[in-house]
Amino acid sequence: MQQLSFSPVTPPEAVLARYEICRTQNLEEARQWGERIFCENDLYSLDSKGSVNTRIFYRKVGGIGIGRMSYGGNVTIKPGVLDTFALIQMPIRGQEQIKIGDKTVLCNPQQGAVINAHSRSVINHTDNTEKLIIRVERSLLERYCQQMLGRTLRRGIEFASDMPLNTEAGSRWLRMVGWMYDCLSVDDNISPLMISQMESSLVTMLLTNHPHTYFQELCSDGPSLAPSFVKRVERFIEEHAHEPISIVDMAEHAGVSSRSLFTGFRRYRNTSPMAYLKEIRLRRVNEELKRLTPGSDTVTAVAFRWGFSHLGHFTTDYKRRFGESPSETLAR
Repeated sequence: MQQLSFSPVTPPEAVLARYEICRTQNLEEARQWGERIFCENDLYSLDSKGSVNTRIFYRKVGGIGIGRMSYGGNVTIKPGVLDTFALIQMPIRGQEQIKIGDKTVLCNPQQGAVINAHSRSVINHTDNTEKLIIRVERSLLERYCQQMLGRTLRRGIEFASDMPLNTEAGSRWLRMVGWMYDCLSVDDNISPLMISQMESSLVTMLLTNHPHTYFQELCSDGPSLAPSFVKRVERFIEEHAHEPISIVDMAEHAGVSSRSLFTGFRRYRNTSPMAYLKEIRLRRVNEELKRLTPGSDTVTAVAFRWGFSHLGHFTTDYKRRFGESPSETLAR
């Protein structure tokens, strides 16, 4: 299998060489390190002796974690749900077969994979395989996507599972990734300004280079700038979401008719003003539940504060938006 070559400076065996955090032949110890970096997981050796020779190199900067890892054998990894981050995997050599939801991706030096937050996955890692991993916080992705779109996201960002690396887009991605790995392999002291630049470069490249929920909208050459009254109403909704505002209030604030307001939101935001209001309120509930400690308040009280009087509909909408129930968010 051809090796992935992305960096003219740092050879594959030297990538993050000073940041080795795990070297073990113990399967349980390897599993525990995977849990510390990613999430709870089950790890099974498929070799007759059940042996591994795991090595993990990893460094975290800001909302991004980058690494290089191998298991030294045929193993199957069954991660729990990635709750707060997306995970990009790119084999340097060898291959993995990754089942993500109902899709299977064969990862090798020409084909990477993206495991989205809330996605279920099973990873079959073959012997003599070594891979680069990039962990990106979901909140960082959403913040940059919102800034680029100029509005709040209606739902979470879902990337295409397969990431071709032997295309023009793949080459652009690898050049940027190569720069990051070079910097983080040789520079021990990274300034906050440099960390911010790395976050911006990687997230912007990912959002504009790899297909996802908002990819077409971000990369559209057509007229994408919404009229000023749509943006005024968006700001009005975000500032007054805790109040009992109606479509009439929104239209009066914008100085347009309700019909024009509906038309503007449908054309430029692919939603309605009231659906936008509900999305903002759901996000505020989510943020408040994350700040609370269990026992300090109830889901019902928080939902009522944000205008959700029908708890059954609220719970359904919340779970569809965040991938878990409100009570699960509160309990974490």
